[in-house]
Amino acid sequence: KILFSLKHGNANSWRSHQPRLNPSLVVDVLSKCSGNLQLGQNFIDSVVLKSVSFKHTSASLSAMIHTLVRGRRLSDAQSLILRMVRRRGVSRVEVVESLMTSPCANPVSCKLVFDLLVRTFVQARKLREGTEVFRILRGNGFLVSINSCNSLLGGLVKMGWVDLAWEVYREIERSGIVLNVYTLNIMVNALCKDRNIDNVNSFLLDMEEKGVFADTVTYNTLINAYCREGLLEEAFVVIKSMSNKGLKPSLSTYNAIIGGLCRKGRFDRAKGILNQMFSIGLGPDTVTYNTLLVESCRKDNFSEAEQLFGEMLHQGVAPDLVSFSSLIGVFSRNGYLEQALGYFRDLKKAGLVPDNVTYTILIDGYCRKGMLSEALKLRDEMLEQGCVLDVITYNTLLNGLCKEKMLGDADKLFDEMGQRGVFPDFCTFTTLIHGHCKDGNLNKAITLFEEMKHKSIKPDIVTYNTLIDGFCKAGEMEKANELWRCMISRKILPSNISIGSVAEAFRLWDEMVGKDIKPTLVTCNTILKGYCRSGNASKADDFLGKMISEGVLPDRITYNTLINGFVREENMDKAFVLVNKMQKDGLFPDVITYNVLLHGFCRQGKMQEAEMILRKMLESGVNPDRSTYTALINGHVTQDNLKEAFRFHDEMLRRGFVEIRLASLLSEQWDSY
Repeated sequence: KILFSLKHGNANSWRSHQPRLNPSLVVDVLSKCSGNLQLGQNFIDSVVLKSVSFKHTSASLSAMIHTLVRGRRLSDAQSLILRMVRRRGVSRVEVVESLMTSPCANPVSCKLVFDLLVRTFVQARKLREGTEVFRILRGNGFLVSINSCNSLLGGLVKMGWVDLAWEVYREIERSGIVLNVYTLNIMVNALCKDRNIDNVNSFLLDMEEKGVFADTVTYNTLINAYCREGLLEEAFVVIKSMSNKGLKPSLSTYNAIIGGLCRKGRFDRAKGILNQMFSIGLGPDTVTYNTLLVESCRKDNFSEAEQLFGEMLHQGVAPDLVSFSSLIGVFSRNGYLEQALGYFRDLKKAGLVPDNVTYTILIDGYCRKGMLSEALKLRDEMLEQGCVLDVITYNTLLNGLCKEKMLGDADKLFDEMGQRGVFPDFCTFTTLIHGHCKDGNLNKAITLFEEMKHKSIKPDIVTYNTLIDGFCKAGEMEKANELWRCMISRKILPSNISIGSVAEAFRLWDEMVGKDIKPTLVTCNTILKGYCRSGNASKADDFLGKMISEGVLPDRITYNTLINGFVREENMDKAFVLVNKMQKDGLFPDVITYNVLLHGFCRQGKMQEAEMILRKMLESGVNPDRSTYTALINGHVTQDNLKEAFRFHDEMLRRGFVEIRLASLLSEQWDSY
């Protein structure tokens, strides 16, 4: 009766069947409409989808999905797939079996349906479930398209599940699915994301054997990765390789290089690359200019920053919030508030809406000048504009109020933070504690200190020093000593000891030993590193004896730190004495130990000794790494021994490393940029 009504277009008649509709009937009707897809789609649109309270089964949904897919209504089909996979108590196996065995299925619709199924899981961010479905399908002899595979791989890499992505990739390979350049680019991105750049070269060679070749996107991904790691010469080699293969560097390529150069402090060369872009007719964009603008502002180079901004406008490149905020920031923090406010007004004229970062930069400028009323007015403007105040904005205002001894206002602002649901951080508490200590209100400072600990925010040496100093000045030595003992018992010590704080670290060491608190190996290694960095390797060696006498046994990090200290001072004899001592203690040199020694000889131009270290390294079963070859190649290049440099370069490639420091020879044409 339903089919008869459908064929004769009697809408009222077929709708009268709705109350008796059940999942089995839906499947039956759609299977009988297999030869007339339009009829089946009319049934779905006019009867099934309009029955809001109708409860579907996997079978009825599967029949509808196949019918819609065969009618090329993929979006509607995907909506039903999403509905299907979200049903509670239905396993992925049941979903696949239902779609696979539906009477409405045929080989063509199955391929499209299973592609949609995998893509739906990816779009719903159910990557593990999508992987499971891919495996179930594969186990049942169904292969999805490479596009769906790429969708799954891309989703896994984006989520950071790189290991699982490689598992799926290998399964795709074994399935015989033909890979394409999108697959290649996703997996190159996976290698770079996992900081495994050394293996990219061998992966590309493997893909070339499969007939899949790198494109501009591939090289841009690799260049970006090298620039993020600060390996700029390697990035230039990749650009040269692109040109050799007939591929033109894109705007993204140049932006990555400029970003990398700026991060390494090579601003002039970055400007040279900008000029190179103009010479080949490639126009920079907002990202290009912002990268240079941010770096010039970071260096407080006002004239350079304004020149770049002017050039940006002249080239017709629209500045954004980053552009304006950078300029506002450089003028504001250097006390030129009028200029900063000028750019703030220009920002608004350009139709841009300032965000909390822009406002906070200006608030900080006012606070630095002691202009708290203006800073608080800006805070009010932020609230009027619906701009959310975050912990950084509050900390900036609190710091300004405390410096001006407006502690009452600071306490009110602190209370406001809680009322607005903004959680105070370490900086919030330390700022307020410091302010109240300077104001002589030690009770309030201690109350904040206790609240800080109650909120599981760990005080550091700055917090303790502030409180101890406050109590000492107030003559409350008992409380000061109590805080000192508390600090020592918590083993609080600066994690990075600079030249100026080594003496302070030793005072802390003596306090710990004097109070029968055994210093940890981490503490000892930190002090050693501080001495070595300050060029006092011999004092660090004396300290080694001191720590051993206190029962703290050195580890490989201890010895490597000391060896590196003596190598930096070109005292190779003492470095080898320590290597022997290390071995007597049952600690065998690792790749770091050997590289430190090898680098030392290379820097001195003693290449025979350096190669002796390499042989010793190999004999000991320690594999050389990227740093080993970098030192040897650069060492031979410095000695004008290019034959040996190329020999190590070739050996490096045989071991599967990507081309490295020899890049400095191969990219000389970039030096003029």
